[in-house]
Amino acid sequence: MGPDTGPGPGPLLLLLLLVLFRSIGAVSFGQPSDSEFTFVLPPGTQECFYQSAGRNSSMELEYQVIGGAGLDVDFTVFSPNGESLIMESRKSDGVHMIEPTIIGDYKICFDNSFSTISEKLIFFEVIFDDVEDWSEIVEPEELLDIKIDDIKESIGNMNTKLAKSVQIQAILRAFEARDRNLQEGNLGRVNFWSAVNVGVMLMVSFVQVYMLKSLFDDHRKVQT
Repeated sequence: MGPDTGPGPGPLLLLLLLVLFRSIGAVSFGQPSDSEFTFVLPPGTQECFYQSAGRNSSMELEYQVIGGAGLDVDFTVFSPNGESLIMESRKSDGVHMIEPTIIGDYKICFDNSFSTISEKLIFFEVIFDDVEDWSEIVEPEELLDIKIDDIKESIGNMNTKLAKSVQIQAILRAFEARDRNLQEGNLGRVNFWSAVNVGVMLMVSFVQVYMLKSLFDDHRKVQT
């Protein structure tokens, strides 16, 4: 007789696993959230991102080239049904609002194919402005005498102000990164040309000293 393996999983354990699975599924299919991203776009390449959106919400797209020669890139956005919504060529930054959105994945592309040697450092962010309908979340008997419209307006205003604050901070960080890259690039060029000038000056000085010495040398042979 083999060892007793014990009873199998009971109904309570199966119920807990089912609840956990449904909870994970609910989180996976939640509403789209704001996001920001910084990446390097190599020369001669195109990079595309997909952002899901719900129905009748507003989606704000902002990008900025913060590094690379020219500080420019091609920017395009396609709707979930393949329609071209935004198309910009050789731009350093841009802010676009898409409203109302439709359900599906929006395609956001950055193209650096016009450049053959310079990679680009790009920052972009996506901001959603979607106010949930609290009347569908809270049961009517739970509202009592609370003014739901006032609560919705207050929460909406707070959400808008917080989103704008985050957006302004992200823009300031992007400007700071771009200015730092420009300063570092200018410093590198100044150091390079300074070294070249110093080398030329040393070479010219050596030639001048050699020529002056050759002028004062006595080439006459002493007759014995």
